[in-house]
This record gives sequence, structure tokens and C-alpha cells, in this order.
Amino acid sequence: MKEESYFKQVDPLCSLDTGESPAAGPREQGEGQARGLRPPREGTCEGTLALCRAGPRGGSAKLRGLSPGAGRSAGRKWRRAGGRAAAGRSGRRRSGRAEPAVLLSDAPPARTAVAMSSVSPIQIPRRLPLLLTNEGVLLPGSTMRTSVDSARNLQLVRSRLLKGTSLQSTILGVIPNTPDPASDAQDLPPLHRIGTAALAVQVVGSNWPKPHYTLLITGLCRFQIVQVLKEKPYPVAEVEQLDRLEEFPNTCKTREELGELSEQFYKYAVQLVEMLDMSVPAVAKLRRLLDSLPREALPDILTSIIRTSNKEKLQILDAVSLEERFKMTIPLLVRQIEGLKLLQKTRKHKQDDDKRVIAIRPIRRITHIPGTLEDDDEDEDNDDIVMLERKIRTSSMPEQAHKVCVKEIKRLKKMPQSMPEYALTRNYLELMVELPWNKSTTDRLDIRAARILLDNDHYAMEKLKKRVLEYLAVRQLKNNLKGPILCFVGPPGVGKTSVGRSVAKTLGREFHRIALGGVCDQSDIRGHRRTYVGSMPGRIINGLKTVGVNNPVFLLDEVDKLGKSLQGDPAAALLEVLDPEQNHNFTDHYLNVAFDLSQVLFIATANTTATIPPALLDRMEIIQVPGYTQEEKIEIAHRHLIPKQLEQHGLTPQQIQIPQVTTLDIITRYTREAGVRSLDRKFGAICRAVAVKVAEGQHKEAKLDRYDVAEGEGGREHILEDAKPESISDTTDLALPPEMPILIDFHALKDILGPPMYEMEVSERLSQPGVAIGLAWTPLGGEIMFVEASRMDGEGQLTLTGQLGDVMKESAHLAISWLRSNAKKYHLTNASGSFDLLDNTDIHLHFPAGAVTKDGPSAGVTIVTCLASLFSGRLVRSDVAMTGEITLRGLVLPKEDLRGKEILLVIRNVSR
Repeated sequence: MKEESYFKQVDPLCSLDTGESPAAGPREQGEGQARGLRPPREGTCEGTLALCRAGPRGGSAKLRGLSPGAGRSAGRKWRRAGGRAAAGRSGRRRSGRAEPAVLLSDAPPARTAVAMSSVSPIQIPRRLPLLLTNEGVLLPGSTMRTSVDSARNLQLVRSRLLKGTSLQSTILGVIPNTPDPASDAQDLPPLHRIGTAALAVQVVGSNWPKPHYTLLITGLCRFQIVQVLKEKPYPVAEVEQLDRLEEFPNTCKTREELGELSEQFYKYAVQLVEMLDMSVPAVAKLRRLLDSLPREALPDILTSIIRTSNKEKLQILDAVSLEERFKMTIPLLVRQIEGLKLLQKTRKHKQDDDKRVIAIRPIRRITHIPGTLEDDDEDEDNDDIVMLERKIRTSSMPEQAHKVCVKEIKRLKKMPQSMPEYALTRNYLELMVELPWNKSTTDRLDIRAARILLDNDHYAMEKLKKRVLEYLAVRQLKNNLKGPILCFVGPPGVGKTSVGRSVAKTLGREFHRIALGGVCDQSDIRGHRRTYVGSMPGRIINGLKTVGVNNPVFLLDEVDKLGKSLQGDPAAALLEVLDPEQNHNFTDHYLNVAFDLSQVLFIATANTTATIPPALLDRMEIIQVPGYTQEEKIEIAHRHLIPKQLEQHGLTPQQIQIPQVTTLDIITRYTREAGVRSLDRKFGAICRAVAVKVAEGQHKEAKLDRYDVAEGEGGREHILEDAKPESISDTTDLALPPEMPILIDFHALKDILGPPMYEMEVSERLSQPGVAIGLAWTPLGGEIMFVEASRMDGEGQLTLTGQLGDVMKESAHLAISWLRSNAKKYHLTNASGSFDLLDNTDIHLHFPAGAVTKDGPSAGVTIVTCLASLFSGRLVRSDVAMTGEITLRGLVLPKEDLRGKEILLVIRNVSR
């Protein structure tokens, strides 16, 4: 019965919005009182309150977002109004994963303000749950959205709004300027004295990334906290209602009491609204509200509409007296009016200036109002288009490319800026203008200066330097020479990339490096079609745009590591680029216009030619860059590597000395490579260790200097007279800084780099017959390969071990056949003295490092020598290694891919 009487109190508030009389008809009494109402309209305050009036059997389910079947008659009307779909969408799931929006009402703020600020009496409960907020101030008659994410406020929403069954459960007490504690364990902060009773209109919640809700609340009236009844799980207080609208039954009495203040406020409010654009529906509705709303409700509503700070709103909320409220709100209205006047003056002045500018400019179609942001953007963009058109006219691009650009610029002028193709066309034209169609640099053709520069940058590499000088000489004789396609092939660390940079420096050209390792899309070379989203030119055209000239030096690094995928074969796309007979007419898919690449000097690098497709390899001039010998490594180390490492580590030659003997030990005992990359790292480790010693020595010198200063100030007499022997010994124990320069010898190498990684074991392994040294080539340089043989009594079988391939197995059978056929000639016998080497004898041939697969047509001579040593009992020389294949007649085939310097390097390494 208490709940029913409460609904009767707020019934006039419900009927205001539709124009019905506050009196209820006879059909609205009792359990079926909702039948006397019209079906609730969605989006009105009447709809929310009418659902609540349906009683516990009908309306409670609507508030909780459940099915409307609890009230039969009210449910039928509610379903006609579209309530089933709304409840289905906003129903709260029972799984606990998420709690979607619980729609209490979709009432617009303006209509809600009318209902809440009517002349009907409002009576709030004596006890209210308190919602603590610190992000805004809610005034009576206004609507505000607030976020709920703290513990007490979350509990309030879950317990009152989501589980409540009556309208009373949707009324909250909003306390402004009071932060809610982050946890339940913390005490409540001091509460603001005055708050606003509010009706929760809408609840929207989510559990991700953390539980939180957003409330849409409408202010009803002010209240004052009398006593806080409880603090957990959410605060509940006994309140006293402060402003009762029933105290002002009509506007005549209010006008008599407030007199001039009310009239003055109304005049300023009308002036403020009339300064706005009345064509806007919200402004026109606000103007009508000024005449329909009671004057006592205007200060709160207008304060929430105009631009005010939270502090000013808080002062209006604390003004309980209506007269005080008028006095505090009038200056806020005057300030807003003055601001609008100033804004209108500024806008009018800018419009006049724009009209004068438009009168001077050439007549063109105006699509936007002058003075707006869109018009400014259009002017800037049109200026850019004019500049782009001027660049196209003045550029020296070929006739075909010029025709394409003129056609595209015409399309761009007619195209709206909102089209996606607008940006694509503009980017295309900007690229066409920026490309160096006829811009080039002048080559430096001084051969003597080029030779000096190459010798200073690189030691050895005579074959490569010779080819560069030949190119310069031919360019002196013929200016229109097409750029050659060079390919430097060699192991890592020998300086292929740095040589390409030196070539560009020698010629005086721009240098650009393109890394091709791992590229598996042919569009990276030839670009994408402009019909694709995110299309862009290929790396060749991008490189030309970057360097800004059409005759740079392009270094195509790691051309042997190109991939192949469903997007095409980039090696095949390079065929046109690296063909001197075709690249004068190279067509990128993005440009779709031919570009001349004949003046570009292409230099490719590779570790091996085995993985380069034959068609691509045929278009390039192969220049082998072999590994370095020991003597060359020593020279490179002392000319380039050691000075570079000293500079990088802040050391000077007066602080460290690395003799050539030490450098040789590093080369032979700590590195085994064709290049100098590992050698450079070893020097870096030595410099870091020396830097530590130098830094420690400087620190100890500073300590000794401070000690000497103390002695000069009288500390020496004090030590001689009073100090004990231990203190003197302490000073003598101070370690002195290292003597400069620090000499790096073999013992220092052991301390810094550890024990040697490679030992010279050739002489020990060749101390008995049946062992020979072969040579193997790898992409990392030359390696030595031991071949061991033994014989035993048996049935004439040949056993081969060491992960050998089919070619090396055939070489072993070939070698034993040739030895058996020439045993008498070379006096080769088995253990029993017979010239038939396999008579009652088994032979076991082994290649050490059995886990490494070995194959290749170069082990025949080594196997023959090993077996001949076994059967003759003579030792093989320890300073000789061999490579090459033999025939059945005993001829040695020439080794075409023999790297002389690498072989020499390996032999000298192992012969020590």
C-alpha cells in the first residue's frame, strides 16, 4: 500500500507530458490500474513512469529489462509499443559475462526537464542512497551522464537500479564535489552539504576491461544531508528536501515576491536565446520553454545550458534561497551575452574580408560559404593543385609522361576531394614531378685520382679495381656509354658492399643500396598497379626518387637470396632492370610510363652463383672477390681495422700497441674465415679490455693525486709522528696505473680472448702413412679436409665413411681402380706383398667430421694420394694440399672454380 500511495503522489508529474489531468480515472484503481493508460510511448517520461505504475506484477519486470509477461494487460499494451524488442535488446544476461544497457527511459533532456520542473509537487523519500560524483554538478531540471566505476557506486547501481522493483528505487541522491573511495576498506570522505535528488533514466554497463556503468540522471530537487545512516555497501543518508515547488503554486505570487529580479533575469534569458540561431530546433524549443516554465525553475536550467565552470554550478546548487539564486545567475547570463556579441563582431568582420578577397580572385564556382573551415581547406588545396600544375609544365619529363600528367591533372580538378581516388591521383602526380627524368650528376673521370682513392679505401682486390678503372677510361672516350651490370661474388666479410660505396665515391655519383635478401614479391621490384589499395612504386623507382638523379650507383645487395612465392618471382622481374638492352625503357606498374635506367650503374653482390637463376646470371658481369691471405689480412688490420676500433673506443695509439705478430696469432688461432669480419670483432674485444684498464688507471691516478695533496697540507708530518706501520703499508698497496702504451702479446690474448680456438695439428696428423690433405670450397671461404685410409685382412671390400655424396663415392672407386691398374708401375703392394691391392685385404677410407655432409668433384687426387701413401708406406708432405678430379686413365681434370687466394690462405694457415 505504501508503494501504491507513492505512485499516486508522482502521478501528476507523469500526466504533465501528455496534457492529461492529474486525476486518475476509475479504471486506474486496484491491481489493473495500468489498463486505464494509453500504451506508453517510447522516448517519453510518461512511458517510463507508466510502466512503473503497472505495479509489482507488471512494471517491476520492465525496469529490470526482463520479459514483459509478468503483467498480462500491461504486457499486451507494452508489446504494442515496441517494448518486446527493447527488452530483448537490453535484457541483462544471467551468465555474468556482460551486463548490457538497462533502459529505464529514452526521454530527451528537454522533455524530461519540462516534466521535472513542472508546477506539480515533488516529494522525495526521507532516506536516499547517495551517489558520489566528482566529475560534474547536477542541477534540478537538468540531465547529466556520469560514469560509475568505484566500489560503492557500483554496488549502488547493482543493488538499487538493476534489482529494484519500484520507481522509488530509481531515485538517488547525487552528492557533487565528493570523490568516491577506490575500495570498500577506505572511509567516506567529508560529504558536500547539499545534493540533488535525481531520477535514473538510463543505465549502460559493461564488464570489459573492468566493470563500469554509465548513468543518465535527471535532477528533481535539492536536499540537505541530516544524518548518514550507513556507509557500506553504499552510503545511505537521511535527507531533508530544501526546495519544494509546491511552495510556489502560481507565477503571479512568484512575480510579486521576487519583483524586479525575476523580470531582469527573464529579460536577459530572452536576449540570450534570441541572439542564437532560431532556425535550430533546440533553440526554438528553448525559447518556448522560457514562456512555459515557471520562473523559479529557470536559474537552474539556464545555468546548466550556458558555459559555466563546475565551481560556479556548485555555488548555484548551494544557493537555497531563490532570490540568491537569481542574483548569482544574472552575472553569468550577462557574461555569456557579451561573449556572443564579441563573437558575432569577429565573424562579421571576417565575412566582410572574405567578400573583398572573393571579389578580387578569378570567378570560380563556390561550393562552400565563405569564412568556413571547409572553404579555407579548399583554397589551400586549390593553391596546391595550381602549384602542381605549374611544376608539371616546367618539368623536363618526356612527352609521353607529360601527356599522362596533363590528363591526370584535368581529372583531379573535376574530382571531389572526398573521393578516395583524389588522394591516389594527387600522390601519383607528385611522384611524377619529383622523379629525376633528365637530372644527372657529372662523373669524375680522373683515373689517377680514382686509383688513389680506391687504394686508400681498400687493400688488395686488384681485379675489381682494374674493372672500375677500365669503366672510367671508356667513359672518357665515349660519353653515352650504358651503365654496366657488375656482380661481385665472394664470401661474406671481404668488402663487397663497401667496394660498391667506394665506386660511387670514385665516380662522384649518388649511392643507393637496395637489400634484396628475403624479397619474394615481384611488386617490390616493379611496383603495384594503381587499382590496388595501398599501391606504391617499386624499389627501383623509389630509389631514384630518393637520390634525385637518373645516374646513381645502385647496389643490389644479396641478389642470390631472392625468394619466390605466390606473388611472383622477383628474380624474373629483375631481368628487365639488369638488361642493358632493355632497361632504357623500364616500365614500373605504378607509373605505367617508361623510365630510362640505362645511365644507372648497377652493382649486385652475392655469396655464390649457384642460387642465382641462369637467365639473371647471364645478364651480369661476374667479378670474383676472393678471400684474403694472411699477409693481406695483416695489412688490412693495421691500415683500416685497428684505427677504426681505436676511434670507436676512444683510445689512441699512445695507449695501446698491437704488433703484427699478435695480429698473425689472432688470424691463425682465433679466426678461420675468408673475410675480416670476425677479425674486426676480435680487435673490438681487445680495445674494450684495454679501455677498462685505462679507465681504472685514471681513477687510481686521481686517488693518488688527492693523497699527495693531503701530504702537502701537513699530512706527511702527521704520518711520520703518529701513524702506525699499517697505515704506511696501506698507501704502498695502492695499485699504480698501467704503463702506457699497453702492449698486446700472446699472453694478453689468452687473458682477453681465451684459449686459442684453432690449433695447428697438420704435422701431428700426417706423422704416419695413409693420411692426405684435400681442399674444400664453401661460401664462407676455403677449408682443408683430411682423408684417412687403413687396410686390414679381409675379402677385398672398400668401406667409405664420413657422410659422402654419390660423386665422392665414385671418386673413391675410381681411385682404387686406377691404383690397382698401376700398382706394378709405382711398386704398390698389399700386406702380403702382392700387387693385387685387394687380395685378401679390406680398405677403409674415412673423411673426418662425419656429421658434415660432403660431396663434390674435387676429391679424386686427394684419395689417390692417400691410398698411394698407405700402400707405399711413404708419408705425404704436411705443407701440401690438393684438389681436383682424376679420370680412369690417371689424368687430372682442371678445377674451374678454384679460388687461388682462398686455397693459398688455407694452406698457409695449416702449414704452420
